[in-house]
Amino acid sequence: MKIYTRHGDDGTTGLLFGGRVRKDSRAIELNGAVDEAQAMLGLARSHVQELDVLDESLTQIERELYCLMAEVATAPENRHKLTDGVTRVTAAMVSALETQIDRFSAEVEMPTEFVIPGETVLAATLDVARTIVRRAERLAVGCELEDSDVVSYLNRLSDLVWTMARWAEGDAHQLAKRTRT
Repeated sequence: MKIYTRHGDDGTTGLLFGGRVRKDSRAIELNGAVDEAQAMLGLARSHVQELDVLDESLTQIERELYCLMAEVATAPENRHKLTDGVTRVTAAMVSALETQIDRFSAEVEMPTEFVIPGETVLAATLDVARTIVRRAERLAVGCELEDSDVVSYLNRLSDLVWTMARWAEGDAHQLAKRTRT
């Protein structure tokens, strides 16, 4: 099987359940930003230990972003074909992000002022991922996603990724304290 199809040479791309749109459409721009965020979260995950709680969470998020991209890449007339949690983001997925935010924030003292990214490679990578998620969220607001949890999911995801970055910094601070004494 070849990776190229030549179907996109006309500047369009195929949608889930049929149809084509221009590659510069808002939905495709949104999916491009989500794709970037997913890749950056993967880069962050490469900086953690396997089976670490952060590895588990990031892997789950990366899988959920496929679901989100499927929903975005579906024409309005085909939205009835989406499956909750597989090709459509659900309120339960948003709630699960909130649970993770609470779990990570409970383990670290949260900053009370602006954060300067770069405390650790992992935290800085997560901060870049967060900015990409925020861009995706801004793009999602302008998409035609009626009765969708995509914007809420992206909003909560950016909060979670910020919290994860602070958690990663907290871990570094604790390690530095143990090393200094």
